[in-house]
Amino acid sequence: MGGSPRGAPRQPVSARDLPGPFAASSLPRWESVLAVVAHPDDESFGLGAVLAAFAEAGAVTTVLCFTHGEASSVHGVPGSLHEVRSRELVAAPTALGVRATTLLHYPDGQLVWTCPPQLAGEVVDAARTADADGVLVFDPSGVTGHPDHAAATAAALAAAEALDLPVVAWTLPSAVAAALNIEGASFTGHAERDIDVVVQVDRTRQRIAIAAHASQAVAGSVLWRRLELLGDLEHLRLLQPGGMTVSTRTLVHTPGGIQMGETRM
Repeated sequence: MGGSPRGAPRQPVSARDLPGPFAASSLPRWESVLAVVAHPDDESFGLGAVLAAFAEAGAVTTVLCFTHGEASSVHGVPGSLHEVRSRELVAAPTALGVRATTLLHYPDGQLVWTCPPQLAGEVVDAARTADADGVLVFDPSGVTGHPDHAAATAAALAAAEALDLPVVAWTLPSAVAAALNIEGASFTGHAERDIDVVVQVDRTRQRIAIAAHASQAVAGSVLWRRLELLGDLEHLRLLQPGGMTVSTRTLVHTPGGIQMGETRM
């Protein structure tokens, strides 16, 4: 097969660079998307703009959240975080166009110690219920340094492998992560060569969803600086192609969607 040799650096693709019928969006053309997250607000603070873009493209989006986020050190409103954050998870996804949200009851901060097959089984059940075409997650690094994020993504990857579903992950460019870390955060990013898709987004719905998480969206949060640095772009990595065919530095339109990756011989 022609093209760049195996292992050649992958070039990010922007929605503005896609030719012909792909020019409208660089997101996978999935009819049903399952987002798997660890805490209430992850679907908004992290995945919000991407979920909104999927919904606006016509996809049915659903969210599976493992914990109530009760161990958060941020407490912007009075009341039990276990209860407050569960209520916030009702309003916020609606703003993003999410069709259904499932909140499980695993202890916040303990996902890494929870039986991995048990967590993966929860994702399998959710994906089957949603008839998902693909799964959206945080990068395996966890992005923010929280181990629950990494555990949720590991569960989603195991489930998607069992179901032969593609998985895309939200990540940050290394430069953005580095800028945030200078200000005291603990973000993990990726070099441009390791980012598969750069998608232009409208953050209007995301900002409404963020406001619904009043217990966490407090003044001085690193969230606001991150949104400022990202502007109108979000960055995704293909973690698992599922049944898709992926060619080096070539966009391929398959039943799983549109992706860019390395050559498969």
